[in-house]
Amino acid sequence: MSDSALKRSEEFLKIADQFKLGALLTESSHPVTANLSKVAKQNTAEALKLLFRVDDDVIRKYREFAQTGRALEIAETLINVLESGGKIFFTGCGSTGRLSIQLVSIWRGFWQDRRQAVPHEAELADSMENRAFSVMAGGDFALIKAVEGFEDFTEFGKKQIGDLGIARGDVVFAITEGGETSFVIGTAWKGVEVGAKVYFVYNNPDDVLIEHVERSRQVILDPRIEKINLTTGPMAITGSTRMQATTIQLCVLLTVLEIVVRKLTGQLDPNSVTSEFATALAEMHSTLLTERVLSQLAGLVGLEESVYRKGKKNNYFADRFGIDVLTDTTERSPTFCTPPFRRFDDTTAAESWAFLYVPYPDSETAWRHILKREPQCVEWSEEEVRALVGDEKAERQYEIIKRIGVRDLMCFRVGLNGIPDRPLGPGDSAVAIVDESERESLLCEGGFFRTQLEAARKAGAGRGLIYFGTSESVSEVGAFCSDWDPECKAVIVPVPKTSLLLDGVTRVGVKMLLNALSTCTMVRLGRVMGNYMVWVVPSNLKLIDRSTRYISRLTGLSYEEANRLLFESIEYIEPRWKADQAYPPVVGLSVIRHRYNLSCEEAEKRLWQEIGL
Repeated sequence: MSDSALKRSEEFLKIADQFKLGALLTESSHPVTANLSKVAKQNTAEALKLLFRVDDDVIRKYREFAQTGRALEIAETLINVLESGGKIFFTGCGSTGRLSIQLVSIWRGFWQDRRQAVPHEAELADSMENRAFSVMAGGDFALIKAVEGFEDFTEFGKKQIGDLGIARGDVVFAITEGGETSFVIGTAWKGVEVGAKVYFVYNNPDDVLIEHVERSRQVILDPRIEKINLTTGPMAITGSTRMQATTIQLCVLLTVLEIVVRKLTGQLDPNSVTSEFATALAEMHSTLLTERVLSQLAGLVGLEESVYRKGKKNNYFADRFGIDVLTDTTERSPTFCTPPFRRFDDTTAAESWAFLYVPYPDSETAWRHILKREPQCVEWSEEEVRALVGDEKAERQYEIIKRIGVRDLMCFRVGLNGIPDRPLGPGDSAVAIVDESERESLLCEGGFFRTQLEAARKAGAGRGLIYFGTSESVSEVGAFCSDWDPECKAVIVPVPKTSLLLDGVTRVGVKMLLNALSTCTMVRLGRVMGNYMVWVVPSNLKLIDRSTRYISRLTGLSYEEANRLLFESIEYIEPRWKADQAYPPVVGLSVIRHRYNLSCEEAEKRLWQEIGL
């Protein structure tokens, strides 16, 4: 073992007690999906059904929350803040960070559309559009790629929200799936410090967090912070809080925002929101569990699996759901060790398995459309970083921060100008994700979605479609697909009719479906064992702990021995990891090394042979 790997392991083990999270409910195995990898090999539709069955926990928890009446209480607080000139902040990291950006995008998009649809409310729209802010660990760049280690620093959270002008009279929703993330807790403490109203939103039982995580205990026991505990249970994939944890958070926070916009516009009854949302959510979930949708989605899983197995690429095309698709595709990288989005000017990084394009001419316009605002990236000086983390860690953290600015984000060409960067050919695929309001772009010659799918067909690439619409429109689109391109793997999802101004149930349905699609594809590719994500990328202290626990469980080594083995493997793959090149999973590599007493090079060769890639 090298001295550097040993030193890094020793440094982690000194603070490991702060990040040993195996006792958390979100880190435990869900009994419904305990044999998921075995089921997925035999029957894809049955595996998808198991994934959706775990979403039963979301439906149950939402009903519990709805019955408390808290949504109306929280919304009333927001109304008072907004009418007094205050601001709303949603903060998070990783999955909850992307959730915070999505919530603000939906909020801003509503007011942008409202300004056009109801001209006499233009002044209200102008005022309200700019009152919501997202604070994601690592800034908007982290929408594309996890920013290493950023969530581990409480001071980073304090500074990011402070830079946006958090003040007395504002509201902060500090969102953390586990309830223990240092960055998010930092945003909560900054809110308390300036006199803002702070809500702490999380997904683990209070008693477990209080017993095992000191920083969580401090927040939960502080009477100045109001808690919104949304514990649903274990995740469908052990520890994968991008799934049920953030789904229930999306449900609840969209419910609160729905009540707010109804009260601000004086349109529709705000008191009926929770009951309408609960009914429609249950209907949407039941639709996803129908044999027709499961069968169609299994076909799309098969398409993507075949593409990735052959080392080919998939292009997603979306417009309204751009932020939804971006969130799901980005989260595959740290969860399943897939290559992240690649910059257009980087010819050495591994080709991204999946990429997103939206129908806007250039990167700047495309990103503004996705975010519904100008990008907000972290661009701190070395002196600022040093003041936050001290001399010992400053150089490493500043090197990371230098690469996550607005200019770097623009190098990910998600607009029309980027499509020539990833020309499709035989073995590749294109998948369109379409809303009913966009169906003309699918049905009509020259429309964005139809043009991209036609181009894929001419290139010999596979085609897929995910369509969400009313029962009337799904019949039309289904018939069109059958006639126009019978080989297109179409997933046609009827959505419940609601009066929800923010269309929250559809957004939740899109999330559930995309989560199931990407997860089942990765399970089929062997990147999950049972329901454990053994290809996890240890990009922060929480994930280093998780990787260590998995190695310990699979080898019988002690936690300390497993951690030393992990850091040896990290040192081996790190040059490729930092360069966005393909590399083996550190958990799998470590297990193979121990099991067969092999070097890193020998273990990597054997690992690729065993998984057939």
